[in-house]
Amino acid sequence: MWSFMKEEADLINNEKKCKFLPNIEILDNIYCSTNMEEVIKGSELILHVTPSKFTRNIVKQYKEYIKNQPVIICSKGFEEGTLKTLSQVLEEELPNNKIGVFAGPSHAEEVSMGIPTAIVIASKYDDLNSNVQDIFMNENMRVYTSKDVIGVELGGALKNIIAFCAGISVALGLGDNTFAALVTRGLVEISKLGTAMGGKQETFYGLTGLGDLIVTCSSEHSRNRRAGKLIGKGYSVEETKEHVGMTIESIDNINVAYELAKKYNIEMPIVEAVYNVLYNGVAPKEAVKILMTRSKKEE
Repeated sequence: MWSFMKEEADLINNEKKCKFLPNIEILDNIYCSTNMEEVIKGSELILHVTPSKFTRNIVKQYKEYIKNQPVIICSKGFEEGTLKTLSQVLEEELPNNKIGVFAGPSHAEEVSMGIPTAIVIASKYDDLNSNVQDIFMNENMRVYTSKDVIGVELGGALKNIIAFCAGISVALGLGDNTFAALVTRGLVEISKLGTAMGGKQETFYGLTGLGDLIVTCSSEHSRNRRAGKLIGKGYSVEETKEHVGMTIESIDNINVAYELAKKYNIEMPIVEAVYNVLYNGVAPKEAVKILMTRSKKEE
């Protein structure tokens, strides 16, 4: 595996520890290097896991070392300037490589402990889907396949925003009723935008839509939910990022989702509300009131 930090590589190689997974021991056959060429040379499959905002830049750095290996995107998000999904970014940078997307309700804290987990590999290539299934499936990891790359990718990216809102809800002391309404109506917004962008409706009610939404909105493992709780308590965006100490994809992608909703003329009131909280100074309690007093609708 590659890391841009020598300190992280040394921790993994010498102490068999990961600072983000303090309760597990890294296996002896895992080696970490800061040299991209060393990591990629001779590999059969590449898992791309960098935060979405760094994706294109990192691919540009390693694509000179790639031959014909498939690249599987494990990151979740968008490229802000272009509003492109990460698979679209990689297809531009690596036009001769097969690209896939790995997504689903899979917090690393639980996967690393061998807790049963189900996930989806999505690509337009049957052989790639089958190969990834063969590599990763075992008694603790069940892998399903899909050809709906855009649907799988959008479910994974957009659910982080709803999880962020779930954290705000917790911080405001709102209850189970609110949580259920948020998750349900959040899923409606995700599926509306997702289908407008070419995803299949049923994908958003599967593991990478509803499944990922449930786990990210309800779990304390979720850094997007933790970030929302801090915003709900009055922390600034910068204070929140510093406190969480890891990439918060929801904050990075709320602006993109807001712009995509406008581009595709999709009504996304929850996304609009949290956008106004982050960028227009609307207080979280006021945002809830605005959502609850919108004009009457049929479900």
